[in-house]
Amino acid sequence: MKILSFKFNGEIKFGPKVKKEDAVWDVLKIQQDLKVLPSFPSDIIGGISLGFDFVEQIRKLVEAARNSGEENKYKYEFSTIEWLSPIPRTPKNIICIGKNYDEHAKEMGAKEAPKNLVVFTKAPSAIAADHQVLPIHADKTNALDYEGELAVVIGKVGKDIPKNQAIDYIFGYTIANDITARDLQERHIQFFLGKSLEGTCPMGPYLVTKDEIPNPQNLTVVTKVNSEVRQNGTTRDMMFPVEDLISILSQYVTLEPGDVILTGTPAGVGKGMNPPTFLRAGDEVKISIEGIGTLVNRFE
Repeated sequence: MKILSFKFNGEIKFGPKVKKEDAVWDVLKIQQDLKVLPSFPSDIIGGISLGFDFVEQIRKLVEAARNSGEENKYKYEFSTIEWLSPIPRTPKNIICIGKNYDEHAKEMGAKEAPKNLVVFTKAPSAIAADHQVLPIHADKTNALDYEGELAVVIGKVGKDIPKNQAIDYIFGYTIANDITARDLQERHIQFFLGKSLEGTCPMGPYLVTKDEIPNPQNLTVVTKVNSEVRQNGTTRDMMFPVEDLISILSQYVTLEPGDVILTGTPAGVGKGMNPPTFLRAGDEVKISIEGIGTLVNRFE
């Protein structure tokens, strides 16, 4: 199932994509009008915490709408909604993995691959949506860079998770652009400020439930800047696969429903080019991951 978060008439909502249509079901309105279920979560993180019972509840609501004789009342064309990040606000900072692809580590100047996880975070206030116009932050940085990444959305509370059980803790996946101010990163000798400017963590377009992506280590990640392919990688090349990331992180941090883990970026970022080539006003970045879709943002 592909789930999206959006605003309609000023209200924050969520729902599944209508099959074979560029439209979304308003499951909150379906429940409100038709009283299909004894109860239903009012926000996406509350739903995620129910695990796959949430998916089954959504399916029952959609079926009821189709059988109501007024199904058009309960779905909206994409052109009429304001897209939000699938997770509009994470429970804690977005958890990010650095240098998780060997070729990217090399283009960033590493002499050898990291032997342990490189972990940093981004502030939740950096979250942005698909097709949202993002600030270039010219008053703060001259080196804004893109990083296309697979993002993992956690589905239940977990601590000290065994590697062989890690996939059980995933609700689904989305796409993220880990936008980075490289000069701030170097100036402050840490990642947080250079990673947390407003709009530097767009995610979307959908949260795709894990049943649709049985193997997260077999996905292509392609990033285009103004239609030029800059990154063309595969998640097979992660040095720490998704199940390792979840298991290791949970040894130190209790993972919660709605937590997002950015799994690292393949080679091809602007800083790795010769000469380094950073984002400028008017640039458009498109990140595509098979099975999820394409995340698109323009910079001003």
